[in-house]
Amino acid sequence: MNAANILVVDDEAQIRRVLRSTLSTHGYVITEAKTGEEALEWMRKEKPDLILLDVNMPGMGGIETCREIRRGSDAPIIMLTVRDAERDKVAALDAGADDYVVKPFGIEEVLARIRAALRRYSPGDALPAFESKGLTINFETREVIVRDRLVHLTPKEYEVLKHLAANQGKPLTHRRLLQAVWGPDYGDETENLRVVINLLRKKIEADPARPKYIVTEPWVGYRFQGLRESTSRAAARKT
Repeated sequence: MNAANILVVDDEAQIRRVLRSTLSTHGYVITEAKTGEEALEWMRKEKPDLILLDVNMPGMGGIETCREIRRGSDAPIIMLTVRDAERDKVAALDAGADDYVVKPFGIEEVLARIRAALRRYSPGDALPAFESKGLTINFETREVIVRDRLVHLTPKEYEVLKHLAANQGKPLTHRRLLQAVWGPDYGDETENLRVVINLLRKKIEADPARPKYIVTEPWVGYRFQGLRESTSRAAARKT
C-alpha cells in the first residue's frame, strides 16, 4: 500500500470517479475537488503528497490554481488537459507544474507519472550545502538564499538546480537533466528544460543574460559553475 494522499481536481465527475476508483485500488488516499477554489480550500486544511490538476475548469482555471498552490506548497503537481500545444506545456511549467498528461490518458501512464513524481520528492540523504559569496543552497532544508535574500523556487526549479549543483563543474546533457528531473520517459522535451533554466537564472543570477552559475554548454546542455571554482581558476591563470 502506498498511503500517499492525492488531491484530484477536475470538474468532470466521470474523471474523478475513474481516478478515485483506480488510485484507491493501488493504495492511494484520494481527496476530490470540483473547482480550483475548492482545491485551494482543501489545501488550507490538508497537506496532500501530490495534486492531479485539470487545466480547463470553470471559474479559476488550472494554471491560476497551480500558481496559488505553489505559494504555499511544494507538493508535486501533475496537470491534466485535453490540449497538447507546446505553449500550454510551457504555461503549466511556468506556473510551477511538475508534469503534464494529455486527455484521454491511459491509467497506467498516470500511475507511472505519479510513482515517478513521488519518488523524486521523497526524502533522501541531503547533499552538503553549497555556499558562495552571492548564493547559498541548503539541500537539507531546501532553502536558496541569493545575495542575503531567501528566494522561493518551484519544485521543478529546485530539482534542476539541485541536480546541476550536485554535479558542479560537470557538463550535463539535456537528456540527462530531463530524465533525472522529469523522469525516464523524457529526454527530447528540451523546451521544458529551457523554460525552467531561464526562470532559475532570473532568480539566482545577478545578470541572467550573462549567467555565472548556470552556464550553457553549446550543443550539450548546462553546467553549474560555482563562483569559488571560478575564482580559483582566475587565480591559477594569473600565476
